[in-house]
Amino acid sequence: MQIELLEENSVQRFKIVGEIDAFTAPLLKERLAKSEDVEGMQIELDLSEVGYMDSTGLGVFVGFYKAVKAKGGHVKIVGVNARLKRLFEITGLGEVMDIEVEESGDHDATV
Repeated sequence: MQIELLEENSVQRFKIVGEIDAFTAPLLKERLAKSEDVEGMQIELDLSEVGYMDSTGLGVFVGFYKAVKAKGGHVKIVGVNARLKRLFEITGLGEVMDIEVEESGDHDATV
């Protein structure tokens, strides 16, 4: 898994590449933790190159979301493919979190 951080206009954009599972989730959690304690942080998580995520990955995002929100910040998840979208929907997180679904190459998914 690779995690790139780009900062522009006071928004931190994390580009996550690879699979998020029990093996890689601790690294993701560690990288994100550096941003969660900043007051009013605006964060975008790009998952367009994440092909697989399990419940461990969901747990990382839930914890991160709660920590950022508690400090008055905002987390937006972008580039979510149909498989990940379904995972967020099943857990009810799609109703709580700001999630933008990737539309390219996914003509069967409804947004």
